[in-house]
Amino acid sequence: MKGQSKDKSKAQEGIQAGVHARIQEKVQATVQSMTRRRFLQSTGAAAMVIPGAVRGYSPTEMRSFYVDGEMQVNVSKWELDTPALCVDLDSLESNLNTFQSTVTRNGISSRPHAKTHKCPIIAQMQMDSGSVGICTAKVSEAEVMFQHGIDEILMTTTNVTPTKIRRAMALRQANNRFVQATDSARNARDLSAAAGELGIIADVVIDVDPGGHRTGITPRQPALELAQLVDQLPGLRLRGLLCYDGGSQHVTGFAQRRTQTLERLVAATDTFDLMNQSGLNTEIFSGGGTGTYNIDHETRGLTDIQVGSYVFMDAQYLAIGGQSNDNVYSDFESSLTIMTSVLNDQYEGRVTTDAGAKACT
Repeated sequence: MKGQSKDKSKAQEGIQAGVHARIQEKVQATVQSMTRRRFLQSTGAAAMVIPGAVRGYSPTEMRSFYVDGEMQVNVSKWELDTPALCVDLDSLESNLNTFQSTVTRNGISSRPHAKTHKCPIIAQMQMDSGSVGICTAKVSEAEVMFQHGIDEILMTTTNVTPTKIRRAMALRQANNRFVQATDSARNARDLSAAAGELGIIADVVIDVDPGGHRTGITPRQPALELAQLVDQLPGLRLRGLLCYDGGSQHVTGFAQRRTQTLERLVAATDTFDLMNQSGLNTEIFSGGGTGTYNIDHETRGLTDIQVGSYVFMDAQYLAIGGQSNDNVYSDFESSLTIMTSVLNDQYEGRVTTDAGAKACT
C-alpha cells in the first residue's frame, strides 16, 4: 500500500507539473503575440491566469482554469465564477491614451508605477503607448517585470535590508537598465559594498523628500551632499533624483491641488539646480502622479511622471475633482470592477453578495 501511495503521489506531482508547463506556454504565447482583445480572450480569463502564472495563485486555483485537461478559451465574463476581478479593456486603453497624449502634448515623458497593477502585460501596454520605463515599489515587483521582458525599471523605494539589497544587485547584474533609489549616506555605502561584491556598477537616483516626511532625504544641501557621495562611491553611478509628492495627489479641487504641488516641488527643483551646478548627473528627475499628471510638467527640470492609479482609478480619486469638473475627476475611467453574484434579495433595497471585505481589498 505504501508503494501505491508513493506512486499515486508521484503521478499527482507529474500532473501538476504538466499543468504548470501548459499554463506557462499559454502565458508566454500570449505575451509574445499580444493584440488588443487577446489581453482577455486568447488564454481564457487571461487577466486572472497571467498573474497566477507569475506568482500568487496556488496550483489548485491555477488548475481551475482547465476543463477536461484543456485551458478554457473565449470565455464570456458571465461564465466566470464569482467573485471575479474584471478589467474593462476599452476603459483601460482609454486611460492609457488619455494620459500619454496629455503628457506628450505637455512636453514631458511618462514612467508609470506598476505597484497599482503588478501585471507585466499592462506594463508592456504602458511601454507600447510611449512610456520611457516603469516604476516599482518593491524588488519583488521589479524581478517579476524583468522576468517578463520589461527591463526599463526604476525602483522608487529604498532597499535597506541585506536580503533586499542582494536581490536588487542581482537584478542589476542581470539587467543593466535597472535603477534604484537611496536616501541616506549609510544606505548608499551599503549599496556600494554590495555592488563591489558582485563587481558591477549600480545605477542610483537620490530620493528627495517633498515635505511629506515619508521617504527621501531633506532637499537642497543634504540631498546635494548625498548625491556627491553617491557620485564618488565605487560601484555606484548617479543618474539623477526622484521626488514623489504623494500628499498632493488627493487634494480636492484642481486649483488648490495645483498650488500645493508647485509649491512643494520648488525644493526638489532647487536640489536639481544645485546638482547641476555641481556638475552632477540629473538625466532623471522623476515624480508626480495621477492626481497631478496635468500639473507636474510645470515643475522645471522634471523629466517624467510616475502615474499609477490612472490605469484603474478608484473612488478616492474620483472625488478630488478635475480641471474641467469641480465635482468629479473624470479624466480617467474606472476600468477595474469586482463581479459578484447575489446570494439573497429578499429585502427591499438590500442584497447580499458573495464578495465580502476580503474580495474588495
